[in-house]
Amino acid sequence: MSIKFKASVVQAAPVFMDLDGCVDKAIGLIERASQEGADIVAFGECWFPGYPWWIWLSPTAHNVQYFQQYHENSLVVDGPQFKRLGQAAKDNNIFLSFGASERDHGSLYIAQFLFDNEGNLLKGRRKLKPTHMERTVYGDGDGSDFDVVDTELGRIGQLACWEHLQPLSKYAMFSMHEQVHIAAWPSFSTYPQAYALGATANNAASQVYALEGQCYVLAPCGVLSQEMYDVLVTTEEQAELIGVGGGFAQIYGPDGSPLCEPLPENEEGLLFAEIDLGAITIAKSFADPVGHYSRPDVTRLLFNKTRQLPVDVLSPTDLASQEDVVIETDDNVEK
Repeated sequence: MSIKFKASVVQAAPVFMDLDGCVDKAIGLIERASQEGADIVAFGECWFPGYPWWIWLSPTAHNVQYFQQYHENSLVVDGPQFKRLGQAAKDNNIFLSFGASERDHGSLYIAQFLFDNEGNLLKGRRKLKPTHMERTVYGDGDGSDFDVVDTELGRIGQLACWEHLQPLSKYAMFSMHEQVHIAAWPSFSTYPQAYALGATANNAASQVYALEGQCYVLAPCGVLSQEMYDVLVTTEEQAELIGVGGGFAQIYGPDGSPLCEPLPENEEGLLFAEIDLGAITIAKSFADPVGHYSRPDVTRLLFNKTRQLPVDVLSPTDLASQEDVVIETDDNVEK
């Protein structure tokens, strides 16, 4: 029997660079999604504590003024705010996906987290490669950050923003037979002169992901509020680069069809859609890029899922085993 459930995506502004404020607001949205009968709710990229739009508006030296507050308000795994979000998922019997600026000691990462409806963390991941100016703030993920989790709602995966423009990354996700994909976006508020950064092009990336992967795509999106604008914009030049609004959340079916009536771009709220995983079977019968529609004899992907660590700590046992190794030289090789 096909799995059916109700999904929701958030289109809302964070409480900018205020982690506790973001969590308070998020819990209200989680409660509302649950009350409306949703089984999963998804928030956009870096919704906690907001996407650092200042990186696109000024030189890095100027932006240092924002960094300490942003760093201190970034989310720490297993910290009190993190646990509050897990508890909110449990209290409201709802799966929860959200994007965050993750603080790991001295470094930040663009992260996504998935909790089940009992408040258990199913997956935490980091964006493989921050995009352009994001590299002045965030570190890289690695292959272990590509994963699809088997849940009672189906096989769920996550990517952030322009990871949806990376063909090999998408194919790695497709190879794990994803059924529900969360495509997290920050908002489409900056550089109106750049079509590639706008809502039309990037919503098309979410839509094509659904079509290529024959999966449902939940595409939550942030909004840039007037309060955020007032913090970020201090010159006429900056005002030409960013604007209030930018919310374009949507949910797509496995045939690429949009399933929701969109909200106005400056309006906050939730979008809902009915999900029927049985529809994926029909879409797959036409094209399965990692199955009957593949040609591995011509092209294939090399996928390294190993976690990459900057330090490998050797145990006493490891050191002892190294001491037992005999290195052969001309002096100790029998002739």
